[in-house]
Amino acid sequence: MRTGAALLATIALLAGCQSVFDQAYTPNVSPSDSPQIVDEVQKDDPRAQMGAREHPRIVASYGGEYRDAKTERLVARIAGALTAVSENPNQSFRITILNSPAINAFALPGGYLYVTRGLLALANDASEVAAVLSHEMGHVTANHGIERQRREEAEVIASRVVAEVLSSDLAGKQALARGKLRLAAFSRQQELQADVIGVRMLGEAGYDPYAAARFLDSMAAYSRYSAVDPDNDQSLDFLSSHPNSAQRVDLARRHARNFGVEGSVGDRGRDYFLAGIDGLLYGDSPQEGYVRGQTFLHGGLGIRFDVPEDFRIDNKVEAVLATGPGETAIRFDGVAAGDNNSLPNYLTSGWVAGLQPETVREITVNGLPAATARASAERWDFDVTVIRVNDQIFRFLTAVPKGSTALDSTAQLLRNTFRRMTPAEISALKPLRVRVVTVGPEDTVASLSARMMGTDRKLDLFKLINALPVGATLSPGQKMKIISE
Repeated sequence: MRTGAALLATIALLAGCQSVFDQAYTPNVSPSDSPQIVDEVQKDDPRAQMGAREHPRIVASYGGEYRDAKTERLVARIAGALTAVSENPNQSFRITILNSPAINAFALPGGYLYVTRGLLALANDASEVAAVLSHEMGHVTANHGIERQRREEAEVIASRVVAEVLSSDLAGKQALARGKLRLAAFSRQQELQADVIGVRMLGEAGYDPYAAARFLDSMAAYSRYSAVDPDNDQSLDFLSSHPNSAQRVDLARRHARNFGVEGSVGDRGRDYFLAGIDGLLYGDSPQEGYVRGQTFLHGGLGIRFDVPEDFRIDNKVEAVLATGPGETAIRFDGVAAGDNNSLPNYLTSGWVAGLQPETVREITVNGLPAATARASAERWDFDVTVIRVNDQIFRFLTAVPKGSTALDSTAQLLRNTFRRMTPAEISALKPLRVRVVTVGPEDTVASLSARMMGTDRKLDLFKLINALPVGATLSPGQKMKIISE
C-alpha cells in the first residue's frame, strides 16, 4: 500500500437507478398495442448487448436506485430533445440517474447513459445538464466505448491496495466494480471529439451552446471546494475521467460561437429545470447513513461515531472512509456477525493481513463487546477494532505511516465516540434536499446562505451551487437553491 489515503480513496463505489424515457403521445390518441421500446430497437445491436451485460453489474455496484418521477421526467425531457438531433438517429438511449452525491456522468456502448443526482444538484439550468448528456451521447455515437474495450481486453483487473490489508471477498468485488467503472475513462482525443459533438447537439437542439464551457467551470470550482488539498485531490468525480483543461473550455466556447454571441442564443431552461429538481435528495442517502460535520450517523443501524476535527469523511456505499493530515486514514464498515461469538477469534480468523496476534485484546466500547489489535504492512501501521452490536460486527481500520504518533489518539477517539443512537436522535435524523426558494425584498446572499444545512461553509456552498460570481447580489423574484431538510 503506497499511502493510507490511497487505500481508502481508490475503493469508492456509487449507487444508481435506471429510468426509461416516457413515451410521448398526444392525449387524444390511444397508445400503440405494440410500442417501439428500447429493448426491441437494440436486440440485434452488438454494442447494446455489450452495454446490457455491464449495466446490471454497474447498477448493483452502485447499491440501488434513486426514484423521483419529477426528476426522471426532467432528464427524459432534456435527453429527448438531444436525441432528436443525434448524429445517429437510429441510436436509442437509456438514462440512469445514479443515487450518488458525486458530480459524475458517463456512458457505455449501446446508449447506456449515467448521470448522478449530485451533478443535477450542481447544475443551474437544463442547458448545463444537456451539455453533459450530449457529451456522453457523443461518446456513444462515436463508438468510443468499443475502442476502449479493445484496449483493455488484455488487462487483468486487480485490487492490489485493498488486498494487501483485507483478504476477504470484498477486495475482489470492489476490483470488479472498479473495472466496470473504468469504462467511463476515455482518451483525451476522444474527450475533445465528444466535446465537439456535444456542443453541436446543444446548439441544434435549441439549448444555450455555451453551457458546456460554463458547466466545466462549475465542476472545476466544486472539485476545488470539496478537496482536502485543492492542489492534490484525486477525486473520483467527473473531472478525474473528464479532465478540465483550458484547451477543452476554449474549444467548447469556440464551437459555441458558430451559433451566435454568448448570452444571445439558445434556451437555458432554468425555470423548468429548477422545478424538476426542487426536493432532490442531496448528499448522503438514508440507506447509507449521514455525515454531519465530523460525525457519522446511521439511523437504520442505530449507531454513530466521530472522527478528528481535521479529517474529511467520505460516505461510500461499501464503507465510510475518512482521511486526515499526515497520511492518516480510517475505514469503517460492517458485516453480519454469524456464529462469530468470540471477537478475538474473529480478529485472527484471516481477514486481516499482517495482524500481530500478540496485540489482540478484548475490550468494551461504551458498554458494547469489542476487540482490538495491531497490524503492519510495508511502511504502514494499523489499528483494527471490531465492535459487536446485536447481529452485526462493525469494523474500524485506522492506518498511519510507520512510527506515526497519530495511531493511538485517532483509534481511541473512534472507540470513545462509537455508540448506539437514542430513539430521539434517530427520529430527528432527516435527509438533506435541494430546495428552490424565491428571493424576497429583504433577502441577500448572506441571509439565504445562512439557511443552508449540512455544511460549516454555508456561504461558499451557497455561491457554488448557484454559480454566483464574486460580489454578486440578488434581486427580488430570482430563484435560488439552498440545501435544507
